[in-house]
Amino acid sequence: MPTPPDQFAKRDQFDQHDQLIETQDRFIASWGQMAGAWGISRTMAEAHALLYITGHPMNTDEIMDRLQISRGNASMSIRALLDWGIISRTHKRGDRKEYFEADQDVWSMFRSIVRERIKREVEPLLATLYEIRDASPAPDDATGKDQKELLAHQKRLEEMLSFMKTMEKLSQRFVSPSGSGLELAAKLLTKFDK
Repeated sequence: MPTPPDQFAKRDQFDQHDQLIETQDRFIASWGQMAGAWGISRTMAEAHALLYITGHPMNTDEIMDRLQISRGNASMSIRALLDWGIISRTHKRGDRKEYFEADQDVWSMFRSIVRERIKREVEPLLATLYEIRDASPAPDDATGKDQKELLAHQKRLEEMLSFMKTMEKLSQRFVSPSGSGLELAAKLLTKFDK
């Protein structure tokens, strides 16, 4: 007995849905693997990837179920993503649960990520470099070989500080919350490749 046409349509829809879930899972896994290189927890990255790639708000239970993670792990990841500013809280009418959604603007999302990395990595490094410079012996207090060594040491530190300050200022211009500096710079630089 032949299969009715509506059965084919249902099967095709089911196959498409399964294929969509499979490709979303691949994206989530890839995003999670990349997180290790960035020094971010895999679960945090996967929770972000899930919210981004599905494109719709999800509650903690849905995130836990889809990623097969504990409530504690989901809560910590969500809290960190909120702190980074790449997801936000939202509510669904008639539902008391709290939902979360990812920023869908890729440029805005990456500006937030870069801003957070600057705050967590570059700013502490700059502070440490200043401390090291200030704790270094003054070349004026030394003579001969020691003075030469201290001058070279101070020059290296000053060059590193100058470079880091320049990069930090440049980064700040690119990642201002309201600006499109990062996107503009990327587009400008890609024009030189042609």
